[in-house]
Amino acid sequence: MPSINHDDRTVSFKIVYCGTPLSGKTTNLKQIHAKLDPKGCSDLVSLSNAQDRTLFFDFLAIEADALPGYKTTFHLYTVPGQITYNATLQLVLRQADGVVFVADSQMDRQRDNLQSLQSLDANLRMNGSSLDRLPIVLQYNKRDLPNAAPVEYLEYLFNNRPVPFLSFESDARTGRNVLATVNAISQAVLNQFRMRAAPDDGAPSSTRELPTHALAA
Repeated sequence: MPSINHDDRTVSFKIVYCGTPLSGKTTNLKQIHAKLDPKGCSDLVSLSNAQDRTLFFDFLAIEADALPGYKTTFHLYTVPGQITYNATLQLVLRQADGVVFVADSQMDRQRDNLQSLQSLDANLRMNGSSLDRLPIVLQYNKRDLPNAAPVEYLEYLFNNRPVPFLSFESDARTGRNVLATVNAISQAVLNQFRMRAAPDDGAPSSTRELPTHALAA
């Protein structure tokens, strides 16, 4: 759930990028950090090993004029995809307001993608949440590779639902649809916040379009 400070007039939301190892989660945050106005985002904190694999998490904070009268911040996290770091995944997912699931489009990674999505669902449930209760955006990454699976196949595997998640094709290395993804999940989080905010709880209830597209370099 979002953190609201009425005295300071601030609201912060937590968005977690999940997915199988080396699917492009950290690359997403690097591209977001590179493309947005430096005045509107923090330094990128990344804890990785020599193979450029995330050991604990990556973190990036983005400020936006999204809620009238309040300073709005989106805290973006990634978590390692390896199953040995499942405790870290569960920890970082606590009180998440939205999730981006980054799937590796390569045909031979689909079993890993499915296991990662199942792990995400299981850990959300352990935290008292679920895929049905949180805003979720799917990102089919590495669409530039020759062995990328057809999007229709990926949609069948990961998005065959009564109410499908919003999904994007992407190539995080070049930045394709990276900002579109973060804008979509931010808007979804804001919309859910607006719907859940009671009229008398003092929380800001109206939203503005997140201006990530206008901040792109």
